[in-house]
Parts: sequence; structure tokens; C-alpha cells
Amino acid sequence: MTDSTANTPNDPAGPWAIPVRRPLPGEDKPKGTTSFPRKVWNLLVAIKDGLALIFLLLFFVVLFGLFAGRPNPSLPVSEGALLLQLDGVVTEQPAEIDPFAALSGGNNLKEIRVRDVVHALETAADDKRITSVVLDLDRFLGGGQVSLAEIGDALDKVRAQKKPVLAFATAYTTDSYQLASHASEIWADPIGGVAIAGPGGSRLYYKGLMDKLGVTANIYRVGTFKSAVEPYLRADQSPEAKQADLAYAGALWENWLADVKKARPKAKIDPFIADTAGAVRAAGNDLSKASLDAGLIDTLGSRMAFSSRVAEISGAFDDSQPWNYNAIPLDNWVAANPPKQPGSAIAVVPVIGEIVDGEAPNGSAGGQTIAQHILDAAADDSIKAIVLRVDSPGGSVLASEEIRQALLAAKAKKLPVVVSMANVAASGGYWIATPADRIFAEPDTITGSIGVFGILPSFEQTLAKAGVTTDGIKTTPLSGQPDILGGVNDEFNQLAQASVEDIYGRFTGLVAKSRKQPIEKIREIAEGRVWAGGTARQIGLVDQFGGLPDAIAAAAKLAKVDGDVHAKYFENEPSEFSKMLASWTGAEQEPTAALPRGWFGIAAMNRQMIERRVVQDLSLLTEAGSVQASCLDCRAYLPAVPRPGQAETRGFLATLALLMR
Repeated sequence: MTDSTANTPNDPAGPWAIPVRRPLPGEDKPKGTTSFPRKVWNLLVAIKDGLALIFLLLFFVVLFGLFAGRPNPSLPVSEGALLLQLDGVVTEQPAEIDPFAALSGGNNLKEIRVRDVVHALETAADDKRITSVVLDLDRFLGGGQVSLAEIGDALDKVRAQKKPVLAFATAYTTDSYQLASHASEIWADPIGGVAIAGPGGSRLYYKGLMDKLGVTANIYRVGTFKSAVEPYLRADQSPEAKQADLAYAGALWENWLADVKKARPKAKIDPFIADTAGAVRAAGNDLSKASLDAGLIDTLGSRMAFSSRVAEISGAFDDSQPWNYNAIPLDNWVAANPPKQPGSAIAVVPVIGEIVDGEAPNGSAGGQTIAQHILDAAADDSIKAIVLRVDSPGGSVLASEEIRQALLAAKAKKLPVVVSMANVAASGGYWIATPADRIFAEPDTITGSIGVFGILPSFEQTLAKAGVTTDGIKTTPLSGQPDILGGVNDEFNQLAQASVEDIYGRFTGLVAKSRKQPIEKIREIAEGRVWAGGTARQIGLVDQFGGLPDAIAAAAKLAKVDGDVHAKYFENEPSEFSKMLASWTGAEQEPTAALPRGWFGIAAMNRQMIERRVVQDLSLLTEAGSVQASCLDCRAYLPAVPRPGQAETRGFLATLALLMR
């Protein structure tokens, strides 16, 4: 007798399978027994529908952003005050915003392009629609001294046309006061005032920490004054580095004082700076009153009182709100007044930020990127000459040489090459200047630093502290080198040092040939020493003082161009999507409340600057794979903002450094 529930011989489940009752034909399946494949299918359909909805929403967001995210060329009022609300820093070339980093809440400090501010002021000076200029410096975090001087000169042009320039801030520091001194009226909040620090400060030295951790810094350098690697070799600054730093910082400070005193001759600047704390005590511990008594500011008042004063001059936007003055924002004015392009074209190629290997976005000078811009300019039949605008502390030697070779290719096509130095053009920033027919700089420019170095850490002592040792075999003296775990041997050290010395010889040779001076003289002024622009001109590293317009005029003269000329910039333009998404996510600017106001708040920003300096120092120790022609101390004289990172590394030390990653 057979059991009706038994498995048949062909049942793949076998004779021991648990019997299952199957539904009869026409009988519905029990509720809740949807098959697994159908559940997966339903999930996939739901995901598909959700993604379609998300992409549809993104499409409309992008469409809206493309129209709403651009600066509006229309002006909000027919005439009024040009509003320069400088929340953030001014820079030669704002770094391109990474919208995806912005979505993660990264630090996206607003950067305002210097040439936009200067152009806006120069056009406003002669335009009847602009009845005054407002400098809102309440959240201004600074810029390079050359850039600030250029803006100051443009403010003077506005005042020369008898138009008021009014500045406001809760408190003024060194950079903001350099701009404010060019105003016809300087206002400060009664809880603020002026506190001038001047150049200088301390930096971190890691030798003691590295000794405790057992980290060995294998340093290869040439140049007595090449202080970039000192934090890994010493516990303090060398006398030579201190001497050089004091020399160029002192020159910059003298130029700052001369600029401010010329703009504001009646202010008692020297005694106030010499004893600010004493002046404050004499004013009953009131910094704002002490600043007023010294003539550094004209009026103490709230922002509302200041705005009411502007409305008296330029009119009120709403009569019921007398503090709401007719304002024309900087972006609107620049969009409504694009630069004119008369006559022949002179190419301007900006080299801004650290010089790195490979490609890099704006704000960092990728050797391949800049070289391609130069070659594009050379291939453009409308271009009569090339001006290289440099604002860089240097960086990779290989990337610097790639840029130099592109300039030589342009010169081979009989195009004159002129270099215009902005705030900093040091180390690799000077290397790329060597092909120039003429070099322009300002007295406040930091240049020189003709020296090179390489750095490679090893951890044999660190491992030994933990009881870890290394052993192995070798077939040549360089087998397994650089051995960052077992220690770098003498053969490798000699090879690396020879490589650095060879590059230093090439560097000084290029400078000697470029400046038409004996190599012995160049060696005397090289050694990695940094120079202020005034001294650099005296020793022959630059030809003459002047800004970018002077360099463009000189390039036109060398090209034998008669008549008008205009600048044609060769640089990357951020995509519309990137600009839109950055604006949409708020990446274009820190929230207003996040930026500091007042002297103490701005001073506290130094904490973030120190954090960034530590990150830079550690990055140099672990990532500077190629031989570097870089002036790290010069970075203190550039805006303290995060810049795009290095794209890639190449070369002898670069290949070796890959073993560390």
C-alpha cells in the first residue's frame, strides 16, 4: 500500500523531502505567499520609478539654476551705491568649487576675483549711475598685499571723481584697514575698532614629535635659506631663515605703512600700533573710542546708522525704511559692464596657487593645464603676445619645467613673453618666469626662493619601538630602496641628493642665462632666499615695477602693436552645472552667520589657519613625491583658503613616494 503524500522517484527533493500540499487547479494561492521573484521585480520597478522622479526633479532644478544662478546683467536700481560686500577673501583666481564636496558640508569660503573688483571700481568712477561706493568689510578675511594695493588704487580713482567711498566693519584688522584707509568715511561699530597686527607669527616645528615617534625625515635640499624642510629637521627656526624672513616681512610692513599713511595722512597710526593696549586703556578699555581718538576711523555707529548715511547720499530704496539705500551689488555691476575688447589681443595666462603635476582646476596650477593654455594661446592667430600672470609659491619642478617648455614653444613662434608677478612668485613661480622677455613685479611682491628640496620619511625606528624588525635579500645596492620600513641606505641618499643638486644647478643656470648675469652672482642671491619686490629689482631678479596693465602694455610694445589692445584670458571656466549646483547648495559662500565679525572673531580664525598649515605640513611630509621648488613660508602672504589638491606626481622621487601610499 502506498502513501499518497510520498515523493515520486523523479522528485528532485529526494525521498526525505517534507510533503507540501499543492493548490488544486483553479484554487487561489493563500494570501501572503507572493513568489520571491515577483517581490524582487516589484522592488526593481519601485526603484526605477523613484530614480525617474529624482532625475525629473534634478532636471527642473538644473534648468532653474541655469537661469537663476548667473549674475544678473540688469541693475536693481537706475542709480545708487556700488556695493562691494567682500565676505571672504580676494584672490587672483577663485578656486573652482567641487559641488559634491559642497554637498558634504565642506569648507567653501567665498573668493572674490581681484580683477572684477578693480574693473567695477574703474568703470564706476566715470559712470553717473554710481553715486557712491560702499565697502562692506564686516566679514572680510583678507588677501595678498599686492591685490589690496590694486583695489586701493582703484578706490582712489573713484574718489578722484568726487564720489564718496564709505567703509563699514565691526572691527578692522591689517588687511581690511588697508582697504578702508582709501575710503572718504570709515565707520566702525561701537563694539569694534581697529587692531593692526602686521606680518609675522609662529609656525610649528615637528622634530621633537618625530623623534618621539621614531620617524626619520630623509631630507635632500640645496640652499642655506631653503627653510621649507626645517620643521622636520629642527625644533626652531634657523638664524638664516629668520634673517631672510625679517628682511622681506619688514619691507612689506614698510610698504603697508606707506600706503595707509598716504591714504590717511592725519591718522596717528605709528603711536597707535606701537601701543594699542595703552591707547585702549586710556580710552577706558574701549577699542572703538581709542581708534576714533587716533583718527583711524571717522564715525562710530551701527550698521543701520551707516546704511542711513549711505541713503542720504545715494537715495533710499524704500522711503518707509530710510536705512535701505539704493544698492547695486558687485556681481550685477560686473555682469552689466563686461570689459571692452578694443584692438589687438594679448593673451593672459594666470598661474595661480601651488604648481602641481598633471591637470588641475582653477586655484591650483596644474603643469599640464597651464602648458596647454600657453600652447592654445600660441596657436591663436589673433594673439600678439603672451603675459604670464603669476601668483604662486611654486611647487613641483617637473610641472614648472613643463610650463617653461610651453613658453619656449610660444617664443619659437616669435611671440613676446612677459611675466607679471602678483603677490607671490617664488621658487617654481620664478622658474617659470625665466623665459620672459621682461619681468614686472610690485614692491610688495614676494619672489626669489631659488632653491629645491625633496623629502621622504621612513619608519624603521617607529617599528623598532613596537618590536618589529625587517630583513631580506638584495641583488644591487638599490634593491628595495627607498626602504621606508627598514631604513633608507646611503646609496639611495647619495642618489637622491645628487638629483636635487643637479636640479638646483639647472635652476641657477636658467636664472643666470635669463637675467644675463654670471652664475657666481646668481648663486649669491639664490640659496633659497626670499626677497621682497623692491630688493628683487635692485639685485636684478625683476626688470621693473608695474601691475598687469603695465605688463600688457609692454607685451604689446614688444610685439610692435600699434593702437589699442585688450586682454584675452586663457583659463578654465567652471561649467554652468558646477556653478549652478554650487550656488544651489550654498557652496559659493559660507553662510553669513558662519563668518566671523569683530576683532576677536577674526583673530579666532587663526585657529583654522593653523589647522590648515598643519595639514599642509603633513601633506608635504607624506605626499611631496617629486623634487620641489616651493616656498612654504610664502603661503602666509596668500589668502588662507583651501586650494585644490595635487592631481598626480611624476619623476624619480615621485615614483619612489608611491611606495608610501
